[in-house]
Amino acid sequence: MEITRVLKLEGDAILQCAQRLEASPEAGAQMDKALDLFKSTLEQGGKIVVTGVGKSGKIAQKIAATLSSTGSLAVFLHPTEGLHGDIGVVTSRDAILAMSHTGNTEEILKLVPSLRTLRVPIVGMGGNDQSVLAQKCDVWLDTSVSQEACPHGLAPTTSTTLALALGDAIAVTLMKLRGFKSTDFAANHPGGSLGKRLTLRVSDLMQRGDAVGTVTKETPIDEVIGCHTKKNLGAVLVVEGSKLLGIITDGDIRRALRHRDRFFDFKAKDVMSTKPVTIDPDQMAQEALTLMENRPNQISCLAVVDAQGNWAGVIRLHDLVRNL
Repeated sequence: MEITRVLKLEGDAILQCAQRLEASPEAGAQMDKALDLFKSTLEQGGKIVVTGVGKSGKIAQKIAATLSSTGSLAVFLHPTEGLHGDIGVVTSRDAILAMSHTGNTEEILKLVPSLRTLRVPIVGMGGNDQSVLAQKCDVWLDTSVSQEACPHGLAPTTSTTLALALGDAIAVTLMKLRGFKSTDFAANHPGGSLGKRLTLRVSDLMQRGDAVGTVTKETPIDEVIGCHTKKNLGAVLVVEGSKLLGIITDGDIRRALRHRDRFFDFKAKDVMSTKPVTIDPDQMAQEALTLMENRPNQISCLAVVDAQGNWAGVIRLHDLVRNL
């Protein structure tokens, strides 16, 4: 099957590159040198400028985006535009990642003298270690492949897949070397679902103030039900001033209905859960979701209580699922 042939071919190319890095001292040393250059560049306030043309240019753009999103400042520079003024984006504190599978791409080679004038280190990535670019750069990363997946051996396929994978590997390694944490990642992705999971707190999503139904322990059950129905949060808090005494949920009311003969004689204190599961408003919203779900009997809402034991609101499963 053609699909599986292509997948296996490209997967094998990535595996072979990994094996080269492990087996060849020279290849491993070149990679270590590239990582050291990039790390020192970033620590000195510089950036990684990724450049390439054609299909390599497309891969270069993705690598630059991945580097930036994982805490390693990077930009893409089109070599042709660079020759017409855009090279001004490069400063003496930067490092270059130049991508060319043949290593003889004219536009890239024309850019090299100007980069040398700026005295920035150049890391080349390509499949021909005898190429002009390989000879002119400071570090050469080998992305050679035995064959392209294209049946005619023309369209860059296996080679671009390998280059992309190696770019990802560099970005992830720099993350670890520079101590880039999940919270840092979230700061770079505030609009994404992961960013929300890592930044939203209970206080951001909880129901508070007049939206929350509260009763005293002496409140008759019919008034409890009225409050419960009006607020429609799935729970009513039983309070004494600012202190939480308990919670009455849909489940508590259903269980109390088993005593039909005296149900309407009950007061809030007779049906409330006196040791409810609670959460602090400063805790992460994701923790609230975990607290609701990772238990023998799942619950759909939590009382929110601060460090002093004062009630602050209610957070519902509905609010969490909608936002996370």
